[in-house]
Amino acid sequence: MKELVEFVARSLVDDPEQVTVTETSSQGKIHVELHVAREDMGRIIGKGGRVANALRALMRVAAAREGKQVTLDVVEPR
Repeated sequence: MKELVEFVARSLVDDPEQVTVTETSSQGKIHVELHVAREDMGRIIGKGGRVANALRALMRVAAAREGKQVTLDVVEPR
């Protein structure tokens, strides 16, 4: 999952060096956190959250193939 999110996020942002993804898993559930530069938050979230929701749907399909559940959080930079 981590590689999938990282690939898509790096393709969307202006500063791919600032993209970091952390993944934790327990009991068949995967939690993914995506960190991007402040300037790229709009590109990742998209208008009305469409890009973020599409990324979540893509991850759900990939996780379902492995028999797992996944959540994605886009973390706001400090």
